[in-house]
Formats: sequence, structure tokens, C-alpha cells
Amino acid sequence: MELTLNYMNEDDRAYGLAGMAISLAALDAMDKVANISLDAEGPMVSFSHDYYFSGSPSISPKATWHNLVQNYYITSAMVVSNLMARSLVRLGIEIPEELLSEVHKEMEAEGEDTCALTPEEVDSMYRKTTTGMRRIFGNKRLYPAIEEFARTIARRRQLSGWEIYDELRALRLI
Repeated sequence: MELTLNYMNEDDRAYGLAGMAISLAALDAMDKVANISLDAEGPMVSFSHDYYFSGSPSISPKATWHNLVQNYYITSAMVVSNLMARSLVRLGIEIPEELLSEVHKEMEAEGEDTCALTPEEVDSMYRKTTTGMRRIFGNKRLYPAIEEFARTIARRRQLSGWEIYDELRALRLI
């Protein structure tokens, strides 16, 4: 079985969504998510208004830029966590290097487009993201809790940000 950027089946989607939700908790960004939905036609994660804050004339450009960079980091971590949960936890295999390379290229394009980050800044963020998320998804002691969370998502189909927090807390993932 080979991992791709496309989901293989519903179980694969549930693990990917579990990975994304866990990364939000790990980055203390649960306030940025409104809900998650396994049945969503488009993005499976709906963000709260805090995520979409675009600034105002009373807020400095530096603060606005910092918010953009933080959101870029969060979404980058979500993509990496999606792949790690599906590959390391669900399939028990390493993420194919080609997929990580694709993610890195997309991060470069998005980082330059959205935040005017240099390739070196994106490389640094990529390393930080993959290292941080590997600490979670490479820890086999956490696999039973991650697997249980994926099953919860598959069973419930949709969870609010607070419900995600409660489930992760009950599983001792946060």
C-alpha cells in the first residue's frame, strides 16, 4: 500500500483529519478551528474568525504580518501531520520522500506568496514543522490514542473545536 496526497478511503481521511486536529492542539491553536468534518466536500477543517483576521488600520503591519506567518505555520503543520498520521500511524511506513518534497515545494510557493518569506525562511519552517510533528507521530506510545481519535472522527463525522479539545484531553493527547 502506498501513500499519496489523495485519500485512499474513508479510514485514510479519518487519520488525516485526526493528524490535522492533533497538530492544532500541539501548536496551541485550537481557538483557530471552528469544526472538522469527515463528510466535507471541500476542506475538512473550518477555521474560526480568529484565523481569518486580516488586520485593521489600528493594528501595525508587523502584527498583521506576524499573524499571517503564524497561520502559514499552522496550516503547514496540519499538512505534514495529515501525512504523518496516515503514513506512520495508520500504515506503519515512512512518508515517501517524493511526498515530502512536494509538500516542501508547496510550502515555498505559499510562503513566498502569502508572507513574502525567503526560501531560507521556508526551509527553516519546514524543518521545524517536520521535526515537531515527527515527535508526536513518530512516538509509538501515542498510536493507540491517535487511532482511537481517528475512530471517533469516523463514528461522529463532525466535531466542533471544543469537542476536539475534549476528545484529545480524554485521550491524554493534550
